[in-house]
Amino acid sequence: MTRLIPASDFPDLLRPGQRVWVSAAGNEPVAVLDALAAQPAAARGVTFIQFPLPGLNRFDFTALDAEADMITFFMTPDLRGSRARFLPMQMRFVFEYLRRGPLDVALIQVAGTPDGGFVAGPNVDFLGAALESADLVVAELNRGLTPLAGGMRIDADRLDYVVESDRPPATLPPGNPDDAARRIGAHVAGLVRDGDCIQTGIGAIPMAILAALGDRADLGMHGGLIDDAGMALIEAGNVTGARKTVDPGKHVAGLALGSEQLHEWLAGQPDVVFAGADHTHELEVIRRIDNFVSVNSAVEVDLFGQVNAEVAGGRQISGTGGAVDFMRGARASRGGRSIVAMNATARGGTVSRIVRRVEMATALRTDVDMVVTEFGVAELGTRTVEERAEALIAITHPDFRDELAG
Repeated sequence: MTRLIPASDFPDLLRPGQRVWVSAAGNEPVAVLDALAAQPAAARGVTFIQFPLPGLNRFDFTALDAEADMITFFMTPDLRGSRARFLPMQMRFVFEYLRRGPLDVALIQVAGTPDGGFVAGPNVDFLGAALESADLVVAELNRGLTPLAGGMRIDADRLDYVVESDRPPATLPPGNPDDAARRIGAHVAGLVRDGDCIQTGIGAIPMAILAALGDRADLGMHGGLIDDAGMALIEAGNVTGARKTVDPGKHVAGLALGSEQLHEWLAGQPDVVFAGADHTHELEVIRRIDNFVSVNSAVEVDLFGQVNAEVAGGRQISGTGGAVDFMRGARASRGGRSIVAMNATARGGTVSRIVRRVEMATALRTDVDMVVTEFGVAELGTRTVEERAEALIAITHPDFRDELAG
């Protein structure tokens, strides 16, 4: 039976030795975490598990108590210097890790429906796994959230405790593409055909890519997220999902990241369906989506075509994420394409992002069909080792081409 409790009572539910899953992105139960921060001793001996996103989730659980522990699947700037322990794992396998547990507590956020029901907040990536394995579920019922029309319904009987709050949805300002990002966007758009099903990530380059698809028809959408740029394509009629071979007519995402306008729009869009990583990132699902085009970013790519998306200067700066899930799905899809899109340089143009050998291989050289920078497209999928290197050098910033060719 669900019990309504004040947020201040939540810390009393914690015990040393527990493993606690904390929902993240825009579904972080902030009121519950604020109550924990006010009683930090309750975190002693507790292991908190989270997949935080930069710019949205800033809670360092190890700062609560000297004996508090944290496992993270993404090393955000707010966690650098903390005692948080990074666990490298692709998103599809994060779902399985959580489903297999054990989890003692799951902390989530929900919106209320007019009929007294509950709908998960704007992130359901791992929600199904956590609800399956957790002994205790604590939900923040945020009255400031409008339920998503295509969101995941949650049975009230699965919620052990509910904490009420009233705060606006977490928002993330859209990226601001510069000239280089717009050139990359134009190159990638040239690789997308009418009827393709697309997946992109977060940031200025994905925004520029989606903005460049305004003359495409009957595109599909299946991926980890929907943002304002995706909303614009649906509203303009470019994304219809009419040719999708899986979930036709539906736009599938794991989470929403964007403006308040995006959240308001999603409340009236039942065709935007939110699903867990066991569907969005599942190889057996993606491989059945014809012409699936996966577009992901990288820290660096080497002349073999290996991709580093998480380490710079010997430091973990992000996470393994879901890129490899999508890359391999795209490679298995009939007519699919796996694309890596990135700027040619970093640090104000002083460092090439195409290198002789990556610092950490997040994706294998066999996972990528094409690499795109502002200088063009390198097609790798059917090229020999020597031809790959030549193609990649050709899209490197001119200042670094001779050095890489030498």
